[in-house]
Amino acid sequence: MLSPRFLLLRSAVSLSCRSFCSGGASKPGRAPDMIEVRNRLREIVGASTNWSDHQQAMADRVSLSSMLAKSQQDLPARRMKDSYLEVHLPLGSEPQLREKYLTFHNTVRFGRILEDLDSLAVLISYSHTYNSALKRSPLSIVTALVDKIDMRHHVIYPDCDIKFSGRVTWVGRTSIEAKMHMSQYRDGAYAPVLDATFVMVARDPENKRAAFVNPLKADGPEEEKLLQEGEANKSRRVELSTASLLKVAPTDDERKIIHSLFLNTLDTNTVSFRSRVLPPNSVWMEDAKLKGLEICHPQERNIFNRIFGGFLMRKAYELGWANACSYGGCRPNLVAVDDILFQKPVEIGSLLLLSSQVCYTQGKYIQVRVHSEVFDPLTRQHNTTNVFHYTFISDRDVPNIIPKTYGESMLYLDGKRHFNQTVEP
Repeated sequence: MLSPRFLLLRSAVSLSCRSFCSGGASKPGRAPDMIEVRNRLREIVGASTNWSDHQQAMADRVSLSSMLAKSQQDLPARRMKDSYLEVHLPLGSEPQLREKYLTFHNTVRFGRILEDLDSLAVLISYSHTYNSALKRSPLSIVTALVDKIDMRHHVIYPDCDIKFSGRVTWVGRTSIEAKMHMSQYRDGAYAPVLDATFVMVARDPENKRAAFVNPLKADGPEEEKLLQEGEANKSRRVELSTASLLKVAPTDDERKIIHSLFLNTLDTNTVSFRSRVLPPNSVWMEDAKLKGLEICHPQERNIFNRIFGGFLMRKAYELGWANACSYGGCRPNLVAVDDILFQKPVEIGSLLLLSSQVCYTQGKYIQVRVHSEVFDPLTRQHNTTNVFHYTFISDRDVPNIIPKTYGESMLYLDGKRHFNQTVEP
């Protein structure tokens, strides 16, 4: 199967970023493709395409710890244009590539787009932290959070070229926010398809503790505004985490919603708390699940010897989409992705259990939550690795989802919160 080719437009990339991306693999006069970019990333961290050599290379990275900055002040400040990248996916001109992205319904597999966005976010982050004096980077940059992906166009055509662009728009001491945009060439011009915000974190060579990243300085009012938006995004994430239903009780309004749902399902003939009746045009939440299992093979590893985050996102999205499709009775379109939290890395050889749940509905909208966990068959232990949130829209009104237990009621409220954050009233 042919790997996707991403053509980096050198004219849109700063000198330091060009040096970082191109390395020595590209032929003169031709922009590198994605294979060459990934090979360059392997060179920077000292990884290998061979599994046995890769394991040894990861062990050798321990010696790079001495190259880490002792504080953020020791690192030079970077500008947003230093990390700017523009990348092309030539679906229109390469039919063989198109096969990898094509669905049965002649649209583009969005799960593949998620993989590409994840790779691009890592590349952008390494561009920001690039140090030409070092042969290999001591940093392990990984995806911490997909803050939000907003769809501006529901249909992605499989026979038209795609363009990605992105840059670092905010940094903390050890974290990086990368904003990316995707557009597609059609009718003689590029039209916007989606906007994405990823949060990356820098770790030491062994990926065990946090590491400092270069500070970011704004150049002009537009970049200053982006920096302020990044600070606001961080504050919002802290606030949402503090108000999580796993930590605090629902609000008064939310409690009234749950109690109303409960009263609407009581059997009026028995007048019993135990006897529940499903209202018309409704589905019990327990009947709106879909599960999957993935065995995590070395083929799906990233350059740090863990399972590639983009692969996890693709599998979770496809399961969530299938659940929404089954629930609504038609092919849904994606509206938004938000708050994908990477809690723990997934090791090679893990049994990955994916569980999707329709947790909230409103009119034509379907909110789906996908829970990912690794299972150790020897110890029988389960550990959550990721939680994914997707908002879909159907071409018709869908049944109401009804929780039955307290736990399902919390999932319902959590789904409602995510829906309200992603869908404008």
